[in-house]
Amino acid sequence: MKKWMFVLLLISMPMLGQSNYEKAVKLFDQENYVQAKPLFLSLLKQEPNNLKIIEYLGDISSHQDDWDKSIFYYEKLKTLKPSEANYYYKYGGALGMKAKVGGKWVAIRLVGDMRAAFERAIQLNPKHIEARWAMIEYYLQLPAFVGGSEKKAQVYANELMKLSPVDGYLSKAHIDEYFKRYLSAEKNYKFAIQVGGSKNTYERLAQLYKQKLHQPEKANEILRAYSEKNKS
Repeated sequence: MKKWMFVLLLISMPMLGQSNYEKAVKLFDQENYVQAKPLFLSLLKQEPNNLKIIEYLGDISSHQDDWDKSIFYYEKLKTLKPSEANYYYKYGGALGMKAKVGGKWVAIRLVGDMRAAFERAIQLNPKHIEARWAMIEYYLQLPAFVGGSEKKAQVYANELMKLSPVDGYLSKAHIDEYFKRYLSAEKNYKFAIQVGGSKNTYERLAQLYKQKLHQPEKANEILRAYSEKNKS
């Protein structure tokens, strides 16, 4: 082979790999997970410890509700880079979804690892908001005899209040709603609107009015208020 042809081949090989990676990412962003997955799997064979590729495969598995696979990929991520908080958060989330769909005995087997993953995420990143939301849901959904506790959920809601007041009010409203304290939930959702004013805050209050308080006219009023506020 001529020298210039050999050099051209060496240059084109990484370019081809990069092109396949970009194509896979584009398909993922378009939510075309079926076509993105084989491309990422092929790339993983070339780079078995590439964190981004493994994470994409874990995310695809999550989108496809394949919790065993997502657990496998996220566990590999936290093994390869144990200092990354988000890998523990995603691992804990996948465990949580497997527990949810797997029934009582699967849940009992997984709850310890799930809690440990979320707690580790917070240890590694003390400002990790999503992991605190996960811990709130953990303590709300877990039966009292295996550790469920409103008091413990409120601890994380109070931490959220310090990190992000809008998340703090939303989490407190969520806890109130879970325990059917709807008027208190309404109050906290209104505080969240005052502090944040995002579409999500308005929608959460509207949902409370419509689904729990059975006041669809108030729900529509709240959504109209958001539309009026954000008119261009």
